[in-house]
Amino acid sequence: MKHSKAIIIGSGISGLYTALKLEQHIGKILLVTKSSLKESNSYYAQGGIVAVLNENENDSVKSHIQDTLLAGAGLSEEKIVKFISENSEKVIKDLLKFGVNFDRDENGNFKLTKEAAHSVCRILHSGGDATGREMEIALCKAVRNNKNIELLENTMVVKLVTENNICKGIIVLKDGKYEGISSDAVILATGGLGQIYKYTTNPIGATGDGFALAYDAGAVLRDMEFVQFHPTALAIDDYNNHNRFLISEAVRGEGAKLCDSNGFEYMGKYDIRKELAPRDIVARANYTQMKENNQSNVYLNGTNIIDVENRFPTIYKKCKEFGIDITKDFIPVAPASHYFMGGVKTDLNGETTVKNLYAVGEVASTGLHGANRLASNSLLECVVCAYKVAEVVGSKSFSVDSDFITEEYLKIRNNQINFVKIEKLKSLMWENVGIFRSQETLEKALTEIEKLEFDKPQTKEEYEFRNMLIVSKLIVKCALKRKESRGSHYRTDYLQTNEIGEHSEILKEKTYAK
Repeated sequence: MKHSKAIIIGSGISGLYTALKLEQHIGKILLVTKSSLKESNSYYAQGGIVAVLNENENDSVKSHIQDTLLAGAGLSEEKIVKFISENSEKVIKDLLKFGVNFDRDENGNFKLTKEAAHSVCRILHSGGDATGREMEIALCKAVRNNKNIELLENTMVVKLVTENNICKGIIVLKDGKYEGISSDAVILATGGLGQIYKYTTNPIGATGDGFALAYDAGAVLRDMEFVQFHPTALAIDDYNNHNRFLISEAVRGEGAKLCDSNGFEYMGKYDIRKELAPRDIVARANYTQMKENNQSNVYLNGTNIIDVENRFPTIYKKCKEFGIDITKDFIPVAPASHYFMGGVKTDLNGETTVKNLYAVGEVASTGLHGANRLASNSLLECVVCAYKVAEVVGSKSFSVDSDFITEEYLKIRNNQINFVKIEKLKSLMWENVGIFRSQETLEKALTEIEKLEFDKPQTKEEYEFRNMLIVSKLIVKCALKRKESRGSHYRTDYLQTNEIGEHSEILKEKTYAK
C-alpha cells in the first residue's frame, strides 16, 4: 500500500505553489493531476494578480478591503479579506524566488494596472496579458526540478477515503486500474467547474471534480449558487479546447468600450461606472443587449488604447487567428461561465469540515469572494492560501493507518452504462441556471439533471461526467433556496436583495458510486 505524508490534488497555481511551499516544511510529498502539468484554469488567467504593495502610495489594505467587500455584495468576510490583502506583498515577493516574473517599467518598478471595480491601479501582470500562463510555467518548472515532489500525471482521483469524518487517503484511476494511496493530509487544489456550461472560458478539465469529491466525503459545501460569468469572452467557439477565449478585464481597464454593431456605447444605461462596473452587472448588461437586439454577441472597442497590440499580445494574436485586428476592428464578445465563488467551506487555515482534508484555490470557499469575485483576486487567493496551508500542514503531526484501504475499493467494476453526451447538460445549465434564473427554470433543470444521473462510472470521462452532474445539481438546489438576487445570482422572480446577507451550506444527501 502506497503512503505519502501529504497529497495535493491538482496542478494549477494553487496546487503547484502549495507543493513547493509544503516541501520546504516536510520534504517528500505527492502531487496528483488528471492531466499533465500546465493544463489548468490558472494557465488561461490573463488579467493579473492583485498586489497591495507598500511602494504603491495610492493603494492600501483598507482600500483593497473596501473594493472587495463592495464587489462581494454582502457575503465577503472582512477578516478573510484583510488577511489575504495583508499577505499579498509577502507572497508576491516569495513568488519571485521560484522564477515568477512580473512586468516592470524601464526603472525596474512593477507595472500596475487597473481593472473593473478596483479604485486604484494595483494589478500586477506578466507577459502583458498572460499572467496565469507565465506563473504556471515558472511554477511547473520549479516543481519538476524538485526531487522531493513526486508527480502522478494523467491520474484521476475518483474518491476520498474517510472514516469517522477523517480523510485517510485517496483512490486513483490510472490506465484503467485503481490504486489506493494513504496519506496524513489531502489538499484539494482541483480548480473550477466551468465545463458544466455551454459557453465557458475554462479548459476541458474544469469538470468540478474537487467539489464532487469533497461532497461525497461529507464535507460542507457553501454558496454553490454563485457562478461568475465573465462579460467578455471572444464570441467564437474554440473547438480544439472546448471553451471560449477570454478577453481580459484589463482591456476595459485600459479604456475599451462596450458597444453594439453600430458603435453605440450602452453601458451608461445600466451603471454609472459603465465598463468598470462589477462583472455581474456588465455580464447582465451584455446578455440583455444581445437579447434585445436578437444578436449572439456585442462588441468591445479597444481601438482607442495606445499600443494595444503590445499591451495585449496574447489577445491580439488570438483575434488575428480569426481575422480580427484589434487595432482597428471591434471584438465580438459575449458572457461565458468563468469562475466559481462557492466551494468547499474552509477556514483561514484551509481546513475543511472533514479532518485532515484541506482545500485551496477555486475549489475552496474561504469567504473572500462573496457573491461576486473582484477581478484578479483569484490568483491572489490561490497563492496566499497555499502559503498558509503549507505552514499549517507542515507544523502538524499526523498518525494514519496506512492499511486502511480494503480490496473492495480497488475492484474494477465491469457494469456497462449508457454514457450520455455532456452537451445536453451544458446546454441545460446555460439556458436554465445561467445569468438569469427563476423558480421555473431551476426546477426544470433539476428534473432534467436527475434524468441524466447514472451509477458505477469506469473511465476518466465517466467520472468527470458524474462529477459534473453532482455539482450541477448542487448549484441548482442552492439557487432554489436563495430567494433573492445577490451578486452573480440573479433571479427574475426575486429581484430584491435581502437586507442581511447569509451564506448557504449543503451536505451530502445521497451516496454516489465509489
